[in-house]
Amino acid sequence: MAYPGYNNFGGPMPGVPAQGMAMPGMPAAGGYPAQQAYGAYQGSFPASPAQDPMWGYFTAIAGQDGEVDAEELQRCLTQTGISGSYNPFSLETCRIMIAMLDRDYTGKMGFNEFKELFAVLNGWKQNFIMVDRDCSGTVEPHEMSQCLANMGYRISPQALNAIIKRYSRSGKIYFDDYVACCVKLRALTDNFRRRDTMQQGMVNFQYDDFILCTMSL
Repeated sequence: MAYPGYNNFGGPMPGVPAQGMAMPGMPAAGGYPAQQAYGAYQGSFPASPAQDPMWGYFTAIAGQDGEVDAEELQRCLTQTGISGSYNPFSLETCRIMIAMLDRDYTGKMGFNEFKELFAVLNGWKQNFIMVDRDCSGTVEPHEMSQCLANMGYRISPQALNAIIKRYSRSGKIYFDDYVACCVKLRALTDNFRRRDTMQQGMVNFQYDDFILCTMSL
């Protein structure tokens, strides 16, 4: 599995070819998912991008520079209806998703990064759909708790409450806010893991306290 924090619940996003994903590992001691390789697409790429079923989709979206920026990604996701409606997908969420995979710091995505993102989003979407049993297009606080548990996170009710306050609208979490939460949780988890291994001269900060503090900002 390439990116801890999503599961393969099956089924592609609307309008895009299916992409395979492996199941994540079980949570490690301390409450956060086990360390795994960050950001690499799970699976082999064709010898030529033109042979890939997603190449045509990518070139139709990418600008003249051959990359996808936040505005282009926003239009793409809005047109797919991934959020459950065809309302504009959050531009800020698009920016942080690009930052999640932007290894060359261009602020844009190339083809391989684009494929990775759609694999990640597909898994997150299936998790969201599985938990949204009333098909409302949103998840409620108790459903959000199940979403996070499915992805391997073990957090306290206090930390969950901080997440709900940060990402809910009128007590409900919409899909693009849920995606923003998933990205931030992954970034915070990676940051905590790095600091957690540096004991000398560092305060021993419990994972749940770290999530509670940062989500409350």
